Amino acid sequence: MKKALIALLPLLLLPAVLGIDFEDPLDPETIETFDQILEPVMKVYNFVKYAATVVAVVFLVFAGVTFITSGNDQGKRNQAKMMGTYIIIGLIVIWVAPLVVQYLVG
Repeated sequence: MKKALIALLPLLLLPAVLGIDFEDPLDPETIETFDQILEPVMKVYNFVKYAATVVAVVFLVFAGVTFITSGNDQGKRNQAKMMGTYIIIGLIVIWVAPLVVQYLVG
């Protein structure tokens, strides 16, 4: 059921996306309002980004210690490698997301 809803979501959003007039320029008042809304959102985003980076470094150290102390236990070694991989992927997503959005928006 969930898979069907997820598959239908793009089809339901398609009319809304096609109805947007991208050629209509924004007036300065709208841009100013958008910037006022965006300022606190970016402050929260930056806080979360830096806090997540600190937490990720702590977990990366933990994964490294687990890897080093795993000895001959392949399960612990693979778990530590996967943890490190997921941490790095998460950091890349967190730090690259605004650049991708900025590129896509304009």
